[in-house]
Amino acid sequence: MVQVWRQEGGTLIAAAKGAPEAIATLCRLDAAASQALRGRVAELAQRGMRVLAVAAARLGSASPPPRALDLPLELVGLIGFVDPLREGIPEAVRECRSAGIRVVMITGDHPETARAIARQAGIEHASLMTGPELAALDERSLLRRVSEVSVFARITPEQKLRIVQALKGCGEVVAMTGDGVNDAPALKAAHIGIAMGQRGTDVAREAASLVLLDDDFNSIVRAVRLGRRIYDNLKKAVSYIVAIHLPIAGLALLPIAMNRPLVLTPMLIAILELIIDPICSVVLEAERDERDVMTRPPRAPADALLSRPLLVTGFLHGALAILAVCGVFLYATARGLPADVVRSMGFVTLVCANYALIFANRSFSASALSGFTRPNPSLWISVACAAGALIAIFSIPPVRVFLHLGPLRAPQILLCVAAAVVLLGALQRVKRIVRQSTSGGGTD
Repeated sequence: MVQVWRQEGGTLIAAAKGAPEAIATLCRLDAAASQALRGRVAELAQRGMRVLAVAAARLGSASPPPRALDLPLELVGLIGFVDPLREGIPEAVRECRSAGIRVVMITGDHPETARAIARQAGIEHASLMTGPELAALDERSLLRRVSEVSVFARITPEQKLRIVQALKGCGEVVAMTGDGVNDAPALKAAHIGIAMGQRGTDVAREAASLVLLDDDFNSIVRAVRLGRRIYDNLKKAVSYIVAIHLPIAGLALLPIAMNRPLVLTPMLIAILELIIDPICSVVLEAERDERDVMTRPPRAPADALLSRPLLVTGFLHGALAILAVCGVFLYATARGLPADVVRSMGFVTLVCANYALIFANRSFSASALSGFTRPNPSLWISVACAAGALIAIFSIPPVRVFLHLGPLRAPQILLCVAAAVVLLGALQRVKRIVRQSTSGGGTD
């Protein structure tokens, strides 16, 4: 940048600032002076400073020349700016690396400055590419090199766009951060453009997919963690939905096949849905991160939410729940118990089996038993509400009669609960087998 100012008295003075090599060209430094300047710049850059050179020219009262190259500029000196990393950046970069996310730094700074900042941030910088080197590469060569380079220095805005397009050409999912007008094309071209909300320009924010309100790189890492947690919880909810509806269907069809009175009346099914729906939309959504959420590699974009292992696990869980619920129904029927008592035992067993399925689906990696210690207030509120509803139903005779349920004795209630406990153990075993078959091994 060159500006010409008119001082008091009418004299003109030109002031220039920019990259040291550009200012050296404008000042027409000889080889020795240029070498000395480069040495001083490298010394400051190695300390992580962003270095600008400053030059000036006194023009007197004459009109300035039309080109900056024609100004009689003389080097004034260098300015080194220290822009310290935000707190937690090295930890965030390390977490990205463990999550399979490669962090690439693209900057217009001096290569040594870029190396120093990359070193402080923990970004791998064994190979560094400068803007002039990138300009000399054709598209095929750039595709080959871009996957090996994590630090780009002295890069122009147009080259940022080339880098993003090359990374996409290598099959990478690219997230690009930026704040300036010149960053807009690269932000738009990336799969996920991330603009800075505080110091970002309007153009950058409009071109981006996301806007960081705090301009903090750590927010991106937290967003990745949150996204992975949400995706995991969606899979848990889907597996649970598949599993819970199998015993409901079994308990609805088995009495018809045996020419016995219905167990699940419309009112009982409505009560079950009042339990199931909040579990899907609130309880499982509130589950905390898996312990490996930021140590597993990213999933492929083409991976389906309803994957084969997920569906197999859901159907196996549902099949075991059918055995537990229908087993209690067949036992009560064989004992010749009244139809309303059979209905009560089937309904209570189904509610208990429902929570066994929840505890089995709370985590992909942890055991079902650990689900009793994992914090989730929503789950325990749901358990308390279900238990309170069952107590109210069987304690208030008019309500019980309205629902066509019979009274239960303590041994019958214990049998229903025991069936759910056995089911929980079987679900844990199935989960371990499925996990080992899909991952080639592993422990709880």
